[in-house]
Amino acid sequence: MHILFCNWRDTKNPEGGGSERYVENMARGLVERGHRVTIACASHDAAPHDEVVDGVRFVRRGTKLDIYVRTFLALLLGRYGKVDAVVDVQNGLPFFTRLATRKPVVVLVHHVHREQWPVVYPGLVGRIGWWIESRVAPRLYRRSAYVAVSQATRLELVELGVDRERITVIHNGNDPAPAVTATRSVTPRISVVGRLVPHKQVEHAIDAIAAMQSDHPEVVLDILGAGWWENELRAHAERSGVADRVVFHGHVDDQSKHELLARSWVMALPSLKEGWGLVIGEAGAHGTPAVAYSTAGGTTESIDHKDSGVLVDTPDELVATLRELIEDREWREFLGQGALAKSKTFTWQGSQADFAAILETSGR
Repeated sequence: MHILFCNWRDTKNPEGGGSERYVENMARGLVERGHRVTIACASHDAAPHDEVVDGVRFVRRGTKLDIYVRTFLALLLGRYGKVDAVVDVQNGLPFFTRLATRKPVVVLVHHVHREQWPVVYPGLVGRIGWWIESRVAPRLYRRSAYVAVSQATRLELVELGVDRERITVIHNGNDPAPAVTATRSVTPRISVVGRLVPHKQVEHAIDAIAAMQSDHPEVVLDILGAGWWENELRAHAERSGVADRVVFHGHVDDQSKHELLARSWVMALPSLKEGWGLVIGEAGAHGTPAVAYSTAGGTTESIDHKDSGVLVDTPDELVATLRELIEDREWREFLGQGALAKSKTFTWQGSQADFAAILETSGR
């Protein structure tokens, strides 16, 4: 089978993240099972327009916005060659591939963007985006199989009208952590990993550093990631009086990321919404517990509350919990041990097998 993934980014993109890691791991799993795989995504300066990596063919064209039109037309006109099945990765907007091919289409959803549309695109644009995601897409793909990365996402899709029996939950896996030279920092360090965009709410982590200024002036926040919201975050750190204790590392390679996670005492994930939270497992592989919002969705599955990390409800609770973990070594190490054990629970191999089964069944 030739399987086409339609996704707006790839992992080499400076804005790529956990959802792209998921897609490419599934793609590699399909290649290992003898399938041909193409990933259509937006172009960027960090990679060529056409490339084959680990047997996966990448076709990078256009921007993160017109990639939707370009991919739709290329599929419609047969420019990817003979395609036997399509994976339409719905990051808020679908690629409308159901209208471009008669072949089976599987819709991959990391999470529903109900809360994100008004934050990222206030006003009419956000309302139209949510209307497409919540009204148009469920009707357009009413005969397609869905893959969700968590039970939380599955329930949200059911609320939008997607038949429960058409949705399969296939969790993220965790790669074994690479060997690192870093050891736990002598002084407290908190890390945040992710794209720098408004709905990741990195401001909440900066606010926590500011709130601990008087009693823990030695705490440092490491921010790993890049994005168009970075200047706003730098300004927020400046206004909060903690610019000297917030380190912006930018887009880092995998090894650097793990080195920094190994140094961290705790990872904060103040995101408004997460389908799963792949970085939670990455931090956990180094015995670094995570603190996240209980309302974020998939975090309720990637974190075992008060066993591998802590789920909080409000920004004030986020601050209080981070302070508690900084001050209480025994509690922090207990959660770190739980995080390490949790990180070994999910494997990419198991997820790849389940994903391949969906595609192979759909392609018959």
